Amino acid sequence: MRIIASDKKSDVTIVLLRDKKLPKNLSKSEKEALDFYGFKGEGSCLVSESRKFFVGIEKYDYEFPNALSDSLANAICSLKKLKIKSASIEVEREEEIGKICMGILLGAYSYEAFKSKKSEVSLKEIYLTSSSLDKKSLQKGILEAEALAISINYVRDLVNTPPQKATPKYMAESAENRAKEVGFECKIYDSKFLEKQKMEAFLAVARASVHEPYLVHLSYKPKGAKGQKLPKFVFVGKGLTYDSGGLSLKPGDYMTTMKADKSGACAVIGILEAVARLGINAEVHGILGLAENMIGGNAYKPDDVLRARNQKTIEVRNTDAEGRLVLADCLSFASDLEPDFLFDLATLTGACVVALGDYTTGIMGYNKGLKEEFAKVAFQSGELTGILPFNPYLGKLFKSEIADLCNIPSSRYGSAITAGMFLGEFVAESLRDKWLHLDIAGPAYVEKAWGVNPFGASGAGIRACVEFIKSKAK
Repeated sequence: MRIIASDKKSDVTIVLLRDKKLPKNLSKSEKEALDFYGFKGEGSCLVSESRKFFVGIEKYDYEFPNALSDSLANAICSLKKLKIKSASIEVEREEEIGKICMGILLGAYSYEAFKSKKSEVSLKEIYLTSSSLDKKSLQKGILEAEALAISINYVRDLVNTPPQKATPKYMAESAENRAKEVGFECKIYDSKFLEKQKMEAFLAVARASVHEPYLVHLSYKPKGAKGQKLPKFVFVGKGLTYDSGGLSLKPGDYMTTMKADKSGACAVIGILEAVARLGINAEVHGILGLAENMIGGNAYKPDDVLRARNQKTIEVRNTDAEGRLVLADCLSFASDLEPDFLFDLATLTGACVVALGDYTTGIMGYNKGLKEEFAKVAFQSGELTGILPFNPYLGKLFKSEIADLCNIPSSRYGSAITAGMFLGEFVAESLRDKWLHLDIAGPAYVEKAWGVNPFGASGAGIRACVEFIKSKAK
């Protein structure tokens, strides 16, 4: 589906009802039709005679950034079912362009790779028109939104891909192919490299799987950046292509959707892709920890003691707390890059979902100002977040009698926070105030449509992180 800045006549005109107010210039037949359907500005309604599709904006103000995008995402699902080839929308303000485009492009997404019969969609083009903006401004906004939406929808495909296909090797090769296609660098490291790096925690998680683990290092620098002092960002992504829980085996119901445990790593690929497509003037790196947590005679066990890359020892009490072990070594590796900002993205804890709900990312870290700044930028991008405060008393809960740390706390209360504090132990001391932990367990994958997100993967974290990079880029 293409979005074009054009005044061409379309099959259907989408009429946006800002603040759910019906326009005053309705024809008599339109008033009668809307009255017949009982339409008062809620949801959407097609008046076939005039070929107008009325879309109510739930709460149209810029305090609630998703109102316009969400309404159009819902509308596009209905329009896709009609036998039309084109639709047009009038844009009033420049800031609406991106929201309209994201609503359409993200709302139109569906994952049908494994369906024998694909959905047939006639709608191919959406025309953006404006009486107050020139075509150049419209086209610029469209191209920026498309760059981001393409990256998000690609990430959704990756996350939705089932585990028998999306192995660590598949993920590494996907990242490499995307890097070549879009224009950033990719280095892939196998288990021999992990052994040389003394990443014992990472290797332990992958030990029982038939699929070899990989660490992938993605990097982007804008063309002509030589000699420039650019802000440096490093994003670390948890990439558990499947998590059975290991010997601390998950119950059957909890294994479903565990293909989404790679959402953090997938999001990092999407961030690098979006930055490269947009040509943002910043140095950006991505570190992916790709592994599969399985059972077998070679599986790591509760009671094992592992030595991480930074030489801290970890007592294993639960093999289902594996993501933090992979991230521990990846954060240590990422710290060596000495970034200005170090963020990790991970579907880390169910406790974060309990605390904040399905649709909200948990923000954690030591720097209060950085947490608040990121939350503000994330909100403006359309992503909802909640800050969970580190509590020094909770840090005592993951102390071990026989090692430096235990991989699970001694109390289940506050366990999203203790998981974040555990990760902080593997960030270089000099980077503590530059680091944020983003727990995307809630919004990364949901089995019901919400806002611009259909069933399944959402691409959580990409919009917020890209917007944050833009806010810091020169």
